[in-house]
Amino acid sequence: MLKIKNVNVYGLEESVIASGYPMKANIEDTLLLVEEKDKRRAIKLGNVLIGSGHDNFLKGIIVQFDVTYPQYWTPQFQRYHFADIVSSQSKMHRLTKMDIKNSCNKYVLPENIDLLNKLIETYNEDKSYENFMKVISNTPMGFEMTMRVTTSYLQLKTIYLQRKNHKLKEDWGTFCKWVEELPHFKEFCLGE
Repeated sequence: MLKIKNVNVYGLEESVIASGYPMKANIEDTLLLVEEKDKRRAIKLGNVLIGSGHDNFLKGIIVQFDVTYPQYWTPQFQRYHFADIVSSQSKMHRLTKMDIKNSCNKYVLPENIDLLNKLIETYNEDKSYENFMKVISNTPMGFEMTMRVTTSYLQLKTIYLQRKNHKLKEDWGTFCKWVEELPHFKEFCLGE
């Protein structure tokens, strides 16, 4: 199941202040301290409809995190092209050396794990292309790996609103709950 750790949020205060730039005549007089009026403006702008453009300051609130995910989750996450994958584990390079049982979620059947382990054993004896393709092609979708991601509050707002009631409730539910816990996310993006 989805696990998120090593979370960092950057540029929150600076982006809240920058949300006021469109209405400033003189940027040099801008304070580097978030005032109550800045926070009120950020809440108002952050809660506009997606696509209106008035919530653009959310792009500057950068979030980086590690996520451990099942294979069936990544095609859905990767459709968000604005979430950059910094680095990830490599199935191509490491699968035949990994502990398959401990890398699979609770929904992978033991017989599938046994089959994959047998295919890996065969591959390790004969490293042919055909044997490797059998290993890769028979890796269960519940096989879990980890990647480092960089994104922003603006993108997380979109993901959250699209996935909060998704059928994959354990994985997307975990992701959306984590998003809700980011500093000021509920205020700036959900009107709470």
